[in-house]
Amino acid sequence: MNKKTFPKGIHPPDKKELSKDFKTEFFPAPSTIVIPLHQHIGAPAEPLVNKKDRVLKGQKIGEAKGFISAPIHASVSGTVKSIEPHLTPSGKKIMSVIITNDGEDEIHPDIKPLKDDISSYSPEEVRTAVRDAGIVGLGGAAFPTSVKLSPPKEFPVDTVILNGAECEPYLTTDYRLMLEKTDELIIGAEILKETVGASKIYIGIEDNKEDLISLYAEKLKGRADFEVAPLKTKYPQGGEKMLVKAILGREVPTGGLPFHVGVLVQNVGTTYAVYETLKTGMPLIERGLTITGEGIKTPKNLSVRIGTMFKDIVEFSGGYAGNPGKLIMGGPMMGISQYTDNVPVIKATSGILVLPDEEIPHKKEYPCISCNSCVDHCPMNLVPTRIVKLAQNKLFEESKKWGLLDCIECGTCSYVCPANIPLVHWIRYGKNELMKLRKKSEK
Repeated sequence: MNKKTFPKGIHPPDKKELSKDFKTEFFPAPSTIVIPLHQHIGAPAEPLVNKKDRVLKGQKIGEAKGFISAPIHASVSGTVKSIEPHLTPSGKKIMSVIITNDGEDEIHPDIKPLKDDISSYSPEEVRTAVRDAGIVGLGGAAFPTSVKLSPPKEFPVDTVILNGAECEPYLTTDYRLMLEKTDELIIGAEILKETVGASKIYIGIEDNKEDLISLYAEKLKGRADFEVAPLKTKYPQGGEKMLVKAILGREVPTGGLPFHVGVLVQNVGTTYAVYETLKTGMPLIERGLTITGEGIKTPKNLSVRIGTMFKDIVEFSGGYAGNPGKLIMGGPMMGISQYTDNVPVIKATSGILVLPDEEIPHKKEYPCISCNSCVDHCPMNLVPTRIVKLAQNKLFEESKKWGLLDCIECGTCSYVCPANIPLVHWIRYGKNELMKLRKKSEK
């Protein structure tokens, strides 16, 4: 079997054995739901409801403002308790709609599919349905999917890559989805192909999931428009640019996106969300996630309503095993550390990782020893130490010339650094400061 990959990268322990054999469970909707109005890249949504309003499941409660944005919907039926800032996994307080669940799960009367035959949607109807449903990238990026499905006409897309790599350690929600919803994902991929006018679909799967490779190869036997692409297990194999390079040998240009080389990359969770919306008319009000780690008593794969609190999911999973040392939204490489479990699941929540205190290395930071490890392993061929040094000295435009904005924040450089320098932390700082300078200059 010819297994594809990309240059450089790392091989952290995958830890997927903790949760991969647990079938997806439906988490019961909690008594209170907290739904932030900004859960995606782009402009926040504006509230469409008021305190004490009764809302129904699937009802739009936040209107998208701007091309790069996404509407927000109620994930339960009930009464709006308040609209106020609430802490979110981003670490910021975001204006949120807090709903008291009435337990009825009454669906809004407008929730119905546009067409009975899911294969009869036109490309424009798909884009409209996806936008109205508030679907964003569920692999963690949370980029509005309708925008990805609308590439510029001067950059025609010939290939769709279904991203089933799930290279982030610990997480297994995509693995379970691919096992449990195989036929639906194939149909969803076909719809994406027709929507962007592509002719070929590749399904990228890492070789630590041999059962999935065999399953999809058998399902798609004889299909010229589909090809299963076995990938070497390596981090960050699931990055868009890494997948395009590994599977097609195409280089996404600096500052560019996959459509610049004729490719649409879509996470399997996002693809399934598109299928579900077209099939049922229900917007994105729940998502799959993995709760896992040595610090949780019973790891699980769950389907959870948007707005469910982390603490409720922890309790449902048996509670903490010992003293939790770190709580992370996502995986250990690209996830966001939390200082409280009183935050809601958002569209970007692919996992909740709990590491016990004894698993957390408390490493002292040392000066850079110019060992070149970060350069040797960076999948984007950057010089992280140079970018960081420039950012630390507030030379943000100069750090941009060295590739500040090309960094995908995968954490590879920080992982291999023997001096324990938090390189990604400083790169994020540099990006944020550069954005502030741009906004200031535009005023």
